[in-house]
Order: sequence, then C-alpha cells, then structure tokens
Amino acid sequence: APLPQYYNAIFSFGDSFSDTGNFVIINSGKLPNMPKFPPPYARCSNGRLVIDFLAEALGVPLLPPSANKGTNFSQGANFAVMGATALELKYFRDNNVWSIPPFNTSMKCQLEWFQEVKETVCSSPQECKEFFGKALFVFGEFGGNDYSFAWKAEWSLDKVKTEMVPKVVESMIGGIEAVLDEGARHVVVPGNLPAGCIPITLTMYASEDRSDYDPRTGCLKKFNSVALYHNAMLRIALDQLQRRRPDARIIYADYYTPYIQFARTPHLYGYKRGALRACCGGGGPYNYNMSSSCGLPGATVCDDPDAHVSWDGIHLTEAPYRFIANTWLKGPYAYPPLASVVRDDMVY
Repeated sequence: APLPQYYNAIFSFGDSFSDTGNFVIINSGKLPNMPKFPPPYARCSNGRLVIDFLAEALGVPLLPPSANKGTNFSQGANFAVMGATALELKYFRDNNVWSIPPFNTSMKCQLEWFQEVKETVCSSPQECKEFFGKALFVFGEFGGNDYSFAWKAEWSLDKVKTEMVPKVVESMIGGIEAVLDEGARHVVVPGNLPAGCIPITLTMYASEDRSDYDPRTGCLKKFNSVALYHNAMLRIALDQLQRRRPDARIIYADYYTPYIQFARTPHLYGYKRGALRACCGGGGPYNYNMSSSCGLPGATVCDDPDAHVSWDGIHLTEAPYRFIANTWLKGPYAYPPLASVVRDDMVY
C-alpha cells in the first residue's frame, strides 16, 4: 500500500537512470504524446524508473520533466537528464577529456534549472523554505557518466580513483548542501551502479584475460572497483554532512548491491536471461552492439523484458527498477529506509 501522502512534492536530479523526458525535450523541443503506462515515453527503459515507483509509493504524481516549460511544478519536478555529469564541462576540457559531448546538463546546470522552477512554486524566502521542507529530494545518481568519459580518454584506474572520484564526491556534496540551504530536509542520495556489469562496458572493454572478470558475476572488476570506491567515499562524505546538518535526514540509497545480487543469482530474482545480456540490442555476446544499439536499425527487442536486468545495454528494465525502489522504501538497500524516515517524522 502507498505510504500516507507525507511529501507535498518530489524534486529529482541526476542522469539517464532518472531522466523522465528532459533529454528528449531539450533535443527535439517537445515530448511525444504520453499515454498511461506502458510504455512510458522518453525514458531509457521499457517501463517505469526508480523515481516513478518512489512517486507512486509516496502518493505524488509522476514528476514532470523540468524542461517542459509552462508545466505546474507545485508537486515536484525532475531535473535529471541523460548524460549528466557531476563535474562541469570545463573540468573535462582542462583535463584533456574530449569524449564528453558539449551538453549543458551537468549537476550545476540542473541546480540552475531548480532556481527557475523555484520562482514558480513559492514567493518569499520563508514560504520557499517551508515548501521545500515538506518535499523529498532525490539527488543522483551522479558520477557514472563522469567516469565513463575518463575511461574513454584512457585514464588509468589509479588516476580515476585518486583524481576524479574525490572531485565528483565533493561536487555532489556541494549540490546537496545547496538544496539543504533552500530548505530541503529529506534527501535521498543514490550511489553508482556496478559499471563492470553493464553490457556496454562488457562489450567495449572486453578482455582476453579471464582474471579481469569476477568469476561470481562475470562482471569486469576494474570498473566495479571504481563504483565501489565512489560509493564508499560518498557514504563517508554523507555521514560528515549529516553530522553538520542534524536537522536534515540524508539517506544513502544503494544501486550497487542489488545489481550485484542480480548478477550472482539472476534466477533467484526471476531474471531467466541473466543480468549481463541486453533485452534490446543488435547482437554480440551481451546483445550490445555500438552500431545497432537499441532504437537503431538492426536492433531487436526481446519478447520477455522482465526476464532481463538490462534493457538496452546501459539502462535497466522496469522489473529491477521496481525491485530496487522497494528496497529503498522498505530496506535493506537504503540507509535508513525511506519508509522508516517518514514514520519517524510523522510521530514527532
């Protein structure tokens, strides 16, 4: 059953794991007609995303994409956009990373869009603080794209860990502090997914050396080690932030562990086709092919998306998103679970 409607609105920031239309609007100027589910247009999936399931469970309408100008954002907005990075374009240019497209969709841009939406939902500083204090903020996932651009620029594992991860985490904390300063009290912060389990990574960085793979999952160890390191650093930084801001509840939400569980024992979760093969793709060992990826000529869609974890070789199908959303609401993959935060807050 949905939790009693406790939040008046939800505001979401992030990348393609939570984009519900911004990329499509920014690149084509309009959203396709949006019938009810399925299929949810303008999402990187065959169905709903975690952010959709969270909204449904919390009794808030599905979040309108912020780029859809003229929308009423009084019950929330989604600023997430495909390809978004935690770091600014300038950082990549200064560090000779040219693989990044020149989109202005970084975390900082999303915070600027938030300021534009803010003007439409509240008028005085006091009213805004109260309004955002009754809203839920979901901040992330961020970092996955930053690291993938670094890999494309042939950064070493050591360089990604020592030079980029601390910068990404620092940037995220700055962004979370910015929404706390606006009055946010409850912030969910998702960590990174295990990039080494994702078909695009397994295809682009396939290795002859079996020791590069984790025998329990078939995932590439190097890419997962960065996600694990990012998540560990992020959790330490969130704990420090929580101590500095005792009036807020900051929730770390884990994408990594459930995905690894799917990869280890897919059948246990109903993924008969496993976790490493895309449902929609153009062939190859992981059904991911750069030249005929999902949506391009040569790609086909599987009959049973729910039997796959991966939708298009990068993003997930609806089934794992539903599972993950539940574990963030009820536990065990959110610290603390959102439902317990809501219950605690309703008691006081």
